Amino acid sequence: MTSAASLGIVTRKKTAGQRIASALGSTIVNIVLAIVAIFWLVPSIGLFITSLRTAGDNASSGWWTVFTKPAEITIENYANLLSNPAITGSLWNTIVIAVPTTVLVVMLGALAGYAFAWMSFPGRDWLLIVVIVLLAVPLQVALIPLARLFGALGIFGSVLGVILFHTAFGLPFAIFLLRNFFTQIPAELMEAARIDGAGEWRIFFTVILPLGLPAIASLAIFQFLWTWNDMLVALIFTNSDSMPLTVAIQSQLRQFGSNIDVLSAGAFLSMIVPLIVFFAFQRYFVQALLAGSQK
Repeated sequence: MTSAASLGIVTRKKTAGQRIASALGSTIVNIVLAIVAIFWLVPSIGLFITSLRTAGDNASSGWWTVFTKPAEITIENYANLLSNPAITGSLWNTIVIAVPTTVLVVMLGALAGYAFAWMSFPGRDWLLIVVIVLLAVPLQVALIPLARLFGALGIFGSVLGVILFHTAFGLPFAIFLLRNFFTQIPAELMEAARIDGAGEWRIFFTVILPLGLPAIASLAIFQFLWTWNDMLVALIFTNSDSMPLTVAIQSQLRQFGSNIDVLSAGAFLSMIVPLIVFFAFQRYFVQALLAGSQK
C-alpha cells in the first residue's frame, strides 16, 4: 500500500494551542447564537406571559415579575377571549382563508411550474418573463382596481374575494420557485417514464410531485404564513362577518385600547400557529431559498 509519506503528503497534527483555540472558537459561536436566539424569543415570551396576567398586574409591574410571583398566572384572559363570538368567528375565518388559498397556490403553481420546466408550447419563454416581472409588482397597486372588480362581481367583503386576491398574488412566486426546482430533476427520469408509456399527468403525479416535495412543502409554508398574518388585504376586502383574526384584533384595539390583557391574549393566539409551523418545518425554508436561487 502507498503511504502518505511516499506520496510526499505531509500531515501536520494540530498543536495543543490550536485545538484549544478551535474549541474556544466553536464555544464562542454557540454562545453568541444562543444569545441571539434568546433575544429573538424575548418579545414572544413577554407577550405570552403578559397574556397570562390580569390587567391590574400588567398595569402595576412588568411581565418579568411573574418569575418571582408565579401566582399572577391565570388563563382567565384566554377564557374571556374565546368566549367572544367576534374572536372565535374571526379565527375560523382565518382558517377558511389561509387553507384554501395555500392549496390553490400550491396546486396551480405546481402545474404551471411543471409546464414551464418540461413542456414546450408557443410563447413559453415570454410567459415566464411575464411571471418574473409580476414578482416585482406590489399588491398595493391592485387594491383599488380589484376592489371595484369584486364589487361588480358581488364578492367584495366576502371570504371568496380575499382567497382570490391572495391566490393571484401568490402564484408568480409559486411558479418561479417550483419551476426552478423542477428543472433540477434529471430529464432521464421523464424519458424513462415516457418510454414506459406514461403521459404528462402520470409523470407529474408519480415523478415530479414526489421528487419536488421539499419545494412544494416550502411553498405551502411560505404561502400559509403570509396569508395567516395578512391584515392589509383583509382590512380592505372583508367586512364584520368575514374578517380574519388580525382585523378582529385591530378592531378590539380601537374599542379597548387600554386592555393590554385582552390584546396580548389575542395577539399571542394569532401568532402561535405561525410559530408552530415555523419551528416544525424550518428546514424547508432553507431548501426553498436554495431552490429559488437556482437558474
